Amino acid sequence: MTATTSEALAARVAQAPLHVLESVERAASAVRARFGQRPDVGIILGTGLGRLGAEIDLSATIDYHDIPGFPLSTVESHAGRLLCGRLGGKTVVAMQGRFHRYEGYSLQQVSFPVRVLKTLGADTLVVSNACGGLNPLWAAGDLMLIADHVNLLGDSPLIGPNDDRLGPRFPDLSMAYDASLRDVARAVAATRGITLREGVYVAVAGPNLETRAEYRFLRGIGADAVGMSTVPEVLVAVHSGMRVLGISIITDMCLPDALEPATLERIIAVANRAEPGLTELVRGALERL
Repeated sequence: MTATTSEALAARVAQAPLHVLESVERAASAVRARFGQRPDVGIILGTGLGRLGAEIDLSATIDYHDIPGFPLSTVESHAGRLLCGRLGGKTVVAMQGRFHRYEGYSLQQVSFPVRVLKTLGADTLVVSNACGGLNPLWAAGDLMLIADHVNLLGDSPLIGPNDDRLGPRFPDLSMAYDASLRDVARAVAATRGITLREGVYVAVAGPNLETRAEYRFLRGIGADAVGMSTVPEVLVAVHSGMRVLGISIITDMCLPDALEPATLERIIAVANRAEPGLTELVRGALERL
């Protein structure tokens, strides 16, 4: 690439329109019109975990289609609404249903709601998911505290022109999952007798589940659990300056030498059985923040 071409490319990028902040503000205004309180915490509820919303003392429920710029959930187990109210003594806005790359959305769209949660005032994000277990010492139904992640989505929601008003060009991920929040989660689990594993989550594109060879590869690179979400939202949360607490429910075991076919129905059933422990853990953590 010649110097002239490089300069022209840089100029083109610099001139690219930055509409993200405008879109975020419009969405946040729509939420404020229905729920005027400033949230302390944003919560994302994953597959089979929507019933945690029943624990929220609701002040408002807002369907995604009433929020400008919000994608719409296409996965059956994702209700597609914001739950606004109180949980664990904190004001919260919870996403009952998230978005995925496999639905056809860009990662910028997938993570757009996190921008909105931050703009509403939330400085902490609690993100949950249902995932496959890769650690042979664990079992389906276990909760896993996310200590770190590996991004194998082949993309990032931060690619493209950076608006410094939203966050830095090169966000640091050395502590993507806040150490003090993980300390709180461990303390709650210990006090309440909740089994809480801790490990590395790897995100893949999906929607297919992985082959035996792929599970061996994922375990070989250090992953304890695999799923199709979470990482894009965490990247944007860190970019926005939010603290992140991540918790997974291991819904099926992905052990290549003892692999059994998995179905959505079985995954949701395990998530539903494990959800009371997740609910108690999240509520307890919020009470200590």
